[in-house]
Amino acid sequence: MFAHSALTQVVIFLLRPTASYRALELDVPATWLGALSAAFAFVPLVVALPAGHWADRFGERWTLVAGAALMTVACLGFLPSNGGVAGLFAASALLGTGHLFAMVGQQALVANSSAPGRFDAAFGYYTFSASLGQLVGPLLIPVLGGSRAIPDTRAIFVGGAVLSGVLLLGSLFVRRTPARGGRTAESGGWAALLRLPGLPRALLTSCVVLASVDISLVYLPALGAERHLAASAVGVLLGLRAAASMTSRLFLGRLTPLVGRKRLLIVSTALGAAGLGVAALPVPLWALAVAVVVAGLGLGVGQPLTMSWLAESAPPGMRGRAMSLRLTGNRAGQVVLPGVVGLVAGGLGAAGVLAVTAAALAWTGFGARKLSVDPPGATT
Repeated sequence: MFAHSALTQVVIFLLRPTASYRALELDVPATWLGALSAAFAFVPLVVALPAGHWADRFGERWTLVAGAALMTVACLGFLPSNGGVAGLFAASALLGTGHLFAMVGQQALVANSSAPGRFDAAFGYYTFSASLGQLVGPLLIPVLGGSRAIPDTRAIFVGGAVLSGVLLLGSLFVRRTPARGGRTAESGGWAALLRLPGLPRALLTSCVVLASVDISLVYLPALGAERHLAASAVGVLLGLRAAASMTSRLFLGRLTPLVGRKRLLIVSTALGAAGLGVAALPVPLWALAVAVVVAGLGLGVGQPLTMSWLAESAPPGMRGRAMSLRLTGNRAGQVVLPGVVGLVAGGLGAAGVLAVTAAALAWTGFGARKLSVDPPGATT
C-alpha cells in the first residue's frame, strides 16, 4: 500500500509540471496557469465526500481502482493530439479527481488496517511514502523528456500512462479490509462525523498546514528571485524542506508516545511558523537554509497527526468518509488560502506572503491548544 502511495505521487508530480509545459507549447497565457491549477483542485473538491462514501460502501480496493483508472485516462487526454487547450483542462480535472479517489482509498485502508494505538506510526509512514513519491516525480521529467527548456511532453505523458497502468494493475491486488462496518455507516451517517468533538479545529489545522506547504513551494522560488539567489540554491532549499518533512514523518510513531499528540501538534505548528517567519527576514543563505529545515520539520507533522486523530475518532465503517471530509477541507484551503494570503500581503513581495503565512500558522497552533487529540496513555 505504501508503494501504491509513492507511485501515485510520482505520477502526479511528474504530470502536473508537464501540464504547465504543455500549456506553454499551446501558447496559453501565463495568467491561465492558475486556472489550470484550479481545474486540478475544483472537481475533487466537489466529489471528495461521495468518494469517501464509495470507500466505506464498496471497499478501498475499488476506490483505488477508480482513482488509477481516472489517472490513466487523464494521461491519454494530455497527449498533444487530444483536444488542445480544452483537452488540457479536462485532463487536469480528471487527474485531480483520480488523485482524490486514490488518496481517499489509501487513507481509509491505512485507518482500517492499523491496530489501535498504531495510527500515528502508520500515517507517519504513509505520508513519508507520499513525500518520497513527490521527490522522485519531478526528477523523471528530464529522464523521460530530455533537458531542453520545454521537454518532450508527449514522451512524458506516455511514460505517465505506463506508470498509471502499473498503478491500476497493482490496485486490483490490494487486500480488502475485513471489517466494513456497513450498519454503523448507514445508521450514523455524516451527522455522526460532524458531531465529533474538536472536528472543526482539526480540519482547520490540517488545511492551514497543507496550504502553508503549497505557499512555501510557490513563494520560496519567488523569494530566491527577489534576493538574487541562484536557481540551484533554491532547488537545494526546496530539497531540504522536503527531506526535513520526510524525517519528522518517519519518526512520528516514536515521538507521539513521548510528547503527546496535542503537544506535538502545537510544537510542530510553532516550528513551521518560526521557520517561515525567519525565512521572510533578510537573513544570509545559511540562516535561510536552517529556517527552511525548521519549517519542514514542523510542516511535516500536521497532516499525519490529523489523519490519525480522525481514524481513531471515526466509528468503524465511516473512516473513508472521515478522510474524505478532511480532504475536502484541505482542497478548500488550497483553493482559498493562498489567494487570501496574497491579497493580505499584496505589495510586500514573497517575504510578505511568507510572513503572513507564518502568522496564520501561529494562530492555528494557538487554537490547537483546545483540541483533544491525545490517544489513551499519551503524555499530556
